[in-house]
Amino acid sequence: MAANGSEVQQTDVLIVGGGLAGVTTAIGLSRQGVDVTLVEKAPRLGGRAQSWIDETTGDPVHIGPHILLSVYPNMFELLDILGTRDKIIWQDDHFLTLADGDEAIVTEQWPLPAPLHFLPTAVTDERQSWTEKFSNIPVTLYAMQMQEEDVLRLDSINAYAFLRRMGVSKKVIDDFWSFACMAIMNVPIEVCSAGALLRFYKRFIGHSGFCFGFPDGGLGDLFAPQAMEMLERQGQDVLLETEAVELLGDSEHVTGALLEDGRRIEAKHTVIALPPHQLRPLARQPWFDRYELFADLVHFQPCPYISNFIWFDQKLTDLKMWARVHCSNDLNCDFYDLSNIHTGWEDRPSLITSNIIYCKRAEAMSDEEIIEATVAEIAEFLPEASMDGVEHFVVNRIPMAIHCPFPGTERRRAPVNTPIDGLWLAGDWTRTGLPSSMESACMSGWMVAERLLPRLGKPERKLSIEHPDVEGVTGLFDRASKFYPGRHLRRLMRGVRRRITEEVVT
Repeated sequence: MAANGSEVQQTDVLIVGGGLAGVTTAIGLSRQGVDVTLVEKAPRLGGRAQSWIDETTGDPVHIGPHILLSVYPNMFELLDILGTRDKIIWQDDHFLTLADGDEAIVTEQWPLPAPLHFLPTAVTDERQSWTEKFSNIPVTLYAMQMQEEDVLRLDSINAYAFLRRMGVSKKVIDDFWSFACMAIMNVPIEVCSAGALLRFYKRFIGHSGFCFGFPDGGLGDLFAPQAMEMLERQGQDVLLETEAVELLGDSEHVTGALLEDGRRIEAKHTVIALPPHQLRPLARQPWFDRYELFADLVHFQPCPYISNFIWFDQKLTDLKMWARVHCSNDLNCDFYDLSNIHTGWEDRPSLITSNIIYCKRAEAMSDEEIIEATVAEIAEFLPEASMDGVEHFVVNRIPMAIHCPFPGTERRRAPVNTPIDGLWLAGDWTRTGLPSSMESACMSGWMVAERLLPRLGKPERKLSIEHPDVEGVTGLFDRASKFYPGRHLRRLMRGVRRRITEEVVT
């Protein structure tokens, strides 16, 4: 058990941070018989997935609405272990509803090989001319053959400049790319790394059968209490409401951490499962001069967002989720009616949550002003919505969703193993080959755990799960690019790449 005061506690692995990455690392190690101590400064595990009870309504309020994708194998592995995978509510009747004023644009997926599964919806979209639709073909072909070196090469270019150089029309950028960038990458397209956005796009057009899932409750409810119970049942220490304030050891070794309450945790290995801006204060000053990994932390900036919860006096829709066609002057990006998601809430009036992503444009607005503007945006699509029908609201101002994927950040994402002996990193921002997301956080946790096991005298185990290769026509392009690099497609794309990098980077 934990020691108090200035006494010393010893453990095999100290994990700092109780979000998805830290919990996954702890579960992965604990199940293999490793002694772990998990430290979290909040009153409960969950990290950026907290929930609490609203005093006015008695309803649970979450730090924000979260969505899962059906291709999250590393997160599903964690939920399977914890027994909560069945608490995901899937939207499998259609892919996405986009609201353009009062018009609903429903995106369907057809039983065609990727990327043709979205083709019928694209063909019938009357917002774009055929010339504009065809303008997206070159960048799609380019993305289908991209490899990781292409992602890193395009990392220095902003996504808007890249798409324009590839000939994508402004209309297609406004209708599709700007929305996808804000919704998935969490920043405007003009300040997003082209490499980061194209990495996502290749996966998006490389798999058919995508669907969105929603936690039946808060995201933290899927893993935080279950992980706490499992770790304590296995005899592990979970220290809440305290945080690490200093790493123990010397300039080349980390041997644990000093906690703010005076406890010293000595460990064979220390895993920092925190975002970059929280890692920086723990790093020693010589590390910034000696190691690029630590010097680069300054380039990772938290992406803030605002999440609104609005209780209405009537049922406004039967949709689980919809999103607004992107407009730079909008506040909100996506909306969720929890009365159509949470089990047992079907007969309740609408409780609509929304996300104001990259919310700098709303920083000076009061909560009341934000809700009035949000209700006005809801009313464009659902005319019965009005401030007269609002019974209660909560505005959550959240300092970080993910790090902002600005140009240059992809190549700066850190490996899970650091040059400092005994120090490891876990988090959605580490080098997982995935967009920063809950899936990336879980994958990093499994990666750290599997690499630590042999160092602790345990049998080697493969814990992280590689994502399946892209499929269909996208898969054919991908394999051709890998196995026939000298001719035809690869040569063509290499020429396109040179033109882009020469004209845009310079």
